[in-house]
Amino acid sequence: MSQQADCLFCKIVRGEVPAEIVREGERTVAFRDINPQAPTHVLVIPRDHHENVAEAAAQDSGLVDAVVRDAHEVAVQEGIADSGYRLVFNTGSGAGQTVFHLHGHVLGGRGLEWPPG
Repeated sequence: MSQQADCLFCKIVRGEVPAEIVREGERTVAFRDINPQAPTHVLVIPRDHHENVAEAAAQDSGLVDAVVRDAHEVAVQEGIADSGYRLVFNTGSGAGQTVFHLHGHVLGGRGLEWPPG
């Protein structure tokens, strides 16, 4: 497994930093966001370190599929799959990525119409 010693999300995968884990898959871990933007806000991350979704897609065939598949399983488990949910990947600081370890945000539990307003 490829991880970085100083990466917050790698530390969560290793159990060195506490998180409210809601699902563990073979290749992923899902946990509640500490600053939720919706009633349901869960992060789904790969166990292996990849800086962002684009890097993972280029380097590891099937990893992004696993993250998306497990994100849907989180939505089912959280009871938001039928009403609808948003899955967001921020790539780069200009897009709001603050932890440079691939993570998908599963958001739901209220209306998330686009554009907002």
